[in-house]
Amino acid sequence: QVQPVESGGGAVQAGGSLRLSCVVSGISFSFAAMGWYRQAPGNPGKQRELVGIIGRGGSINYGDSVKGRFTISRDNAKNTVYLQMNSLKPDDTAVYYCYVPTIDSWGSGTLVTVSS
Repeated sequence: QVQPVESGGGAVQAGGSLRLSCVVSGISFSFAAMGWYRQAPGNPGKQRELVGIIGRGGSINYGDSVKGRFTISRDNAKNTVYLQMNSLKPDDTAVYYCYVPTIDSWGSGTLVTVSS
């Protein structure tokens, strides 16, 4: 089963930046839309929140809570999608998941912790 693999999570102070990466092998990556979602820790019953989705043509939709602070990009040569997170806030603390809609596959997630 094809599964995305995230990396780059960690702890950062409010106002700081992090960049997450997600690598997907075994698919025609350049033809696939890629999504980032997040789920706050301690709320397993809460639906995952959309961070953003990048289409195969590069079009991007962001969730309202991250617009203007987060940027999604992709490198098709590396089968990788990135999430650049700037001006981080404590409310951004969550497990961030990479998602491939065309095969309904989720990564295992990477934890981002933002302290005040």
